[in-house]
Amino acid sequence: MSDLHTPDHHTPDPLSPEVRRLCDAMAAGFPAPGDVHALRAAAASGSGRAGPAVASVSDTDAGGVPVRIYDPAPGPADRPLVVYLHGGGWVMCGLDSHDATCRSLAVAAGAVVVSVDYRLAPEHPWPAAPDDALTVLLWARDRARALGCDPDRVVLAGDSSGGNLAAVTALRAPELVAGQVLFYPPLDAWMESASVETYAEGYFHTAAHMAWYWDQYGGDPEHPHVSPLRAPDLSGLPPALIVLADCDVLRDEGLGYARRLAAAGVDCALQLHPGVFHGFLGLPLPAGAAALRAAGAWVAGAGRAGRPDSRA
Repeated sequence: MSDLHTPDHHTPDPLSPEVRRLCDAMAAGFPAPGDVHALRAAAASGSGRAGPAVASVSDTDAGGVPVRIYDPAPGPADRPLVVYLHGGGWVMCGLDSHDATCRSLAVAAGAVVVSVDYRLAPEHPWPAAPDDALTVLLWARDRARALGCDPDRVVLAGDSSGGNLAAVTALRAPELVAGQVLFYPPLDAWMESASVETYAEGYFHTAAHMAWYWDQYGGDPEHPHVSPLRAPDLSGLPPALIVLADCDVLRDEGLGYARRLAAAGVDCALQLHPGVFHGFLGLPLPAGAAALRAAGAWVAGAGRAGRPDSRA
């Protein structure tokens, strides 16, 4: 099991009592790193949350990669198109686990969302997942008008490992992307940051889990298509929205990437949510709903003249 929180009577818990109860309940039911089948079963058992109704949902094949397309409602032909990459440490989760998140984002943004069922590690290590992500990006651009969207307003989005894949795909094909939305992404396989130490245990997503996910995923930790934070040059990338949980081993990687993007002249909006832990986007917490609304507003402005709207 994941390590439960051990209260330190000298340091106030940064999580509220309600969030702490949820965090500890989730950790108690989540397997330790090492058994991919147990982790996948645990992830599948928690994927039953219902999302909002949308006008249509359809499954299809995108250049050999399974995808699920969400159209929230009929709209103008210049709508944005979101390519969504799910989290799960590159080893678990899929279309069903992130169904509610994709529905919510589609409704909030007024955008068509294409959810990507990329190949998982360890059966398919790096670069299988980023190659699938790029394949779907190219497919989405090619079919954007048929989906009622503007091909120049394609946005990459993803949570956790999916946020890594979104960042990597933006690095590989910046000219094809109008924006990137990164929810608490892992960006450095070396895991060298203060937040890794501070939140290593007791906040559901442990440092031990993250290190194990990186090991399953493979690839050279120094390669920018594995660790985007180590890319030598971030100039010329599309605008970014980075959404982070304060109590998360990955927090400082996200902060570091936001700083580097801004220094490189990239339009980067940052939202740091206090008092929540990794994975809050898909949980019944006010912060998760607020983050999805804000991301929807940002996506709705992506690709238009001027800056994307980053208001909550």
